[in-house]
Amino acid sequence: MKKAKVEAVVPKTVNVDIVLDYAELRKAALVLRAVNHKLRQRMIDLLDENKRMTVTEIYVKLRLEQSVASQHLAILRKAGVVQTERNGKFIFYSLDKSRLGHISTVVEDLAA
Repeated sequence: MKKAKVEAVVPKTVNVDIVLDYAELRKAALVLRAVNHKLRQRMIDLLDENKRMTVTEIYVKLRLEQSVASQHLAILRKAGVVQTERNGKFIFYSLDKSRLGHISTVVEDLAA
């Protein structure tokens, strides 16, 4: 496995070292790209309100085609924003709040 690249960067205007973990930055960027879409934001809000839903419940509530809902859920799943749980023939989607909290912390650290 490739070792994560960690590098200290010194901005010209500030005399403080900032340590950047590029692996964490890549993960954060993946999540930010995933949630930077109006439809996916609506899906996140819907999952936040309902805690756990099937793709059918999601596309019916949002008045989408099933394939569109599935594609957007796959993007959110790949980014680690949603989790899946199989129950018989149904797959339930829910938010991974710990992952969202972790990414929020990374973004706040970068902004500070």
